Amino acid sequence: MGDSKGMGGGRIVQISVSRGGVPKRAIEVGRVQVTGIEGDSWAHPEFHGGPLQSVLLIAEEVLENLRKQGFPVFPGALGENLTTRDVDPRSWRSGQIWRAGSARVELTKVRTPCSTIKVYGDTIGKRIYDAQVKAGNPESPVWGHSGMYARVLSEGIVRAGDGIELESDPC
Repeated sequence: MGDSKGMGGGRIVQISVSRGGVPKRAIEVGRVQVTGIEGDSWAHPEFHGGPLQSVLLIAEEVLENLRKQGFPVFPGALGENLTTRDVDPRSWRSGQIWRAGSARVELTKVRTPCSTIKVYGDTIGKRIYDAQVKAGNPESPVWGHSGMYARVLSEGIVRAGDGIELESDPC
């Protein structure tokens, strides 16, 4: 999980939406709104979505690592809306503000994987989320691997290939 671009920026590999559940399917253009990406929904809104969890980001490098471990995952498989590249998820922190395409989002919290992703293997959740992450410890080797939720600060458009850059880091 290299840190080739550090915390500066990378790119959006895929924008994904679904009517609920996984996988989410790729769309060409995502209209990022305060309520999330237009056309996206959640099977269990009591756990997902809402203003502080309207967009989910996951790094493509995490998916590649999971594939090497035998899990049949791909962009959108874990329910993420934005699949990133060249942004180390271990550097993600709540309160950071990122520009994705013309939208601005603020990271709010690490995503706790739900049982829905077990369709890719019973142990997948343990490979991307551990006790350290649950305790809020960013020193975990899998910090950010389960994804980070974000709230939308400025609505905008995002396309595959667009940049994603750190604008502000309160840490």
